[in-house]
Amino acid sequence: MKKIIALLLTLSLVFALCACGDAAPAAVEDTAPAEAAEEAPAEETLHFKVGICNYVDDASLNQIVENIEAQLGTLADALGADVEILYDNCQADANVMNQIIANFEAQNVDLMVGVATPVAMAMQAATEDSGIPVVFAAVSDPVGAGLVESLEKPGANVTGTSDYLDTNAIMNLIFAANPDAASVGLLYDVGQDASTAPIAAAKEYLEAKGVAVIERSGTNVDEVTLAAQALIADKVDAIFTPTDNTIMTAELSIYELLAEAGIPHYTGADSFALNGAFLGYGVDYANLGVETANMIAEILFEGAEPATLAVKTFDNGTATVNTETCAALGLDFDTISEAFAPFCTKVQPITTAESFSDLG
Repeated sequence: MKKIIALLLTLSLVFALCACGDAAPAAVEDTAPAEAAEEAPAEETLHFKVGICNYVDDASLNQIVENIEAQLGTLADALGADVEILYDNCQADANVMNQIIANFEAQNVDLMVGVATPVAMAMQAATEDSGIPVVFAAVSDPVGAGLVESLEKPGANVTGTSDYLDTNAIMNLIFAANPDAASVGLLYDVGQDASTAPIAAAKEYLEAKGVAVIERSGTNVDEVTLAAQALIADKVDAIFTPTDNTIMTAELSIYELLAEAGIPHYTGADSFALNGAFLGYGVDYANLGVETANMIAEILFEGAEPATLAVKTFDNGTATVNTETCAALGLDFDTISEAFAPFCTKVQPITTAESFSDLG
């Protein structure tokens, strides 16, 4: 009997010790959630990857890219976001362009930016299945190029900014400076989509006015130089070029030839005048770059859909006159400004440089 009692007492002691051993971990488990709840979760930085492809090195397009990058950086900093920009330039080579776009896709960019019509069209074709948002910049005729269904409602994954040119406004400036102009040369690249509509509009305007039209074209600097020399031999009274990137690239090579021949070159962007043309009329490309960045931000940061984000257009009201070329042509800047005033919102002077940054 004593052995049984002793055994029972021993078992009771073992159970009691086991119970005490189980209690300690339970107390630890109760406090763990409370400690975790006190730790605030770290905020995750939003990260976006943007691929920008420029069509060619020229003053206008480079100015657009610089302003896109600067404005997008400013907007990202304000939101505490991180935007990684992948930039490349295809130098008007279609094969290189397609490889750049393929690289953007391989690197899983969140959005592509196509600077100029050919790049935008290549990006549109490449993203048809993936639906990666595409924002274009400096596309003169987005509807005509088939990039969007309408300016108000693009309809798919592509939208952007347009540097649409009011051709008739430039024609008015030609005759404001020289009412007796009898022949006008049209200098452009037939392969540039940006030139198609403005050249057609210029021909319609000039033919209705009974003015002779002489067309010359080129696809590279050497060909454009020969085309300019041909127009000099044709003895045209003025030359018109729309927002044509091929002619823009060649402007530094031809402006002195035209000035020496006494032929003013009227063009569709201030960057032509920067590179020596007599006059550049149209879009402020620095502002166009800023507004392109604002559209990119709307898509990335606010979730806007390209299909419903209207294409942005601009007032083509500023005439930029190269004062050095003006003097070389034997024209007085103040007199020219007075003649141009009724046909534009502002006349501003510029001097020749290779890029806007060179102006100091």
